[in-house]
Amino acid sequence: MLAVGGPSAAAAGEPGSTPYLPRPTGSQAVGTRSLHLTDDSRPDPWASGASARELMVSLWYPTASTSGRRAQYMTPTESELLLKDGGITGVPLDVLSTTRTNAFANARPAGPVHGLPLVVLSPGFSKPRTTLATLAEDLASHGYMVAAIDHTYESVATTFPDGRVATCAACEVPHDEVFWQRLVKGQVLDELTGAHAKWDGARLIDPSRIAMAGHSVGGASTVTSMPADPRIRAGIDIDGTTEVPIPDSGLSRPFLFLGRQAQYSPGSGGGAVATWERDWQRLTGWKRWLVVAGAEHASFTDVGLLAEQVGIDIGAELPAASGSEITRRYTRAFLELHLRHRPQPLLDKPSRRYPQVMFCTPETSTCV
Repeated sequence: MLAVGGPSAAAAGEPGSTPYLPRPTGSQAVGTRSLHLTDDSRPDPWASGASARELMVSLWYPTASTSGRRAQYMTPTESELLLKDGGITGVPLDVLSTTRTNAFANARPAGPVHGLPLVVLSPGFSKPRTTLATLAEDLASHGYMVAAIDHTYESVATTFPDGRVATCAACEVPHDEVFWQRLVKGQVLDELTGAHAKWDGARLIDPSRIAMAGHSVGGASTVTSMPADPRIRAGIDIDGTTEVPIPDSGLSRPFLFLGRQAQYSPGSGGGAVATWERDWQRLTGWKRWLVVAGAEHASFTDVGLLAEQVGIDIGAELPAASGSEITRRYTRAFLELHLRHRPQPLLDKPSRRYPQVMFCTPETSTCV
């Protein structure tokens, strides 16, 4: 759902004002475009009768072209379906389509050949890929190529270039073990970086520096994608319960858990935190477990940010802008360390600048 704390308007925002994404913190202008990918080698797992899997991918990247129009955040139909899915009333149904972004639509990518690390972003279940746009814009402004994937029929709305809108067929099926296995599968690296890549900016991607990050089930999918694909050098799970575990053989590449203190403090019981505790033991390389005080599930994405701006209370004690800053800063620090090998003291110990972020030691069930 869009709002954790309920659909009513709250004093935290100003209903009727135009929502916006915060400015990226890097020095480079940002471009964006969408790709329509079709995989004829396999049927769609959710749409019976569909002989191919269709995906929409948004790309963000550095650009020197700043004279074009700013990209649309989402279409009015996508906005309406997302708000209705969250039970949101009291705001115009197309309000999210008016969100001001910072990226220039279809701008030409800039950078050295094979010089940009690639970060693949995966949204939470039922959420459109654009709900990770603030993180994507920020990374692109620091010289990353970013690809966010809409998982067709797992999102409330996926719009194709011909105007078709696919809705969430997966929302209607039981959430059993088979469901989770189907949900976390899927990869598009061949389409983005292979010899027959689908867009002209592919030559800028450094295929030896690829990471994956995601929110909720999108974050959980990193622990299944990484063992299956050695090209993914590092991974981040942002507030995602790992229903499908890391294999018994383990994972030796760098990994970061980042989640809510209320949900993912080690030693606090079974359920979601138990899945992290299980997988923590199977992470044999560099690893960190960070929790954020006062955060809610939506605090790590644009959902919390935009909800607060239009007057919706998601139930978080942490201001939405702080949640967004923490997500961007710690994600980038992790990527800078493991894809660019630049020391990141932020990941070594608690920071006075971000007192809400605590470092956890699962072996002793402590966070400081």
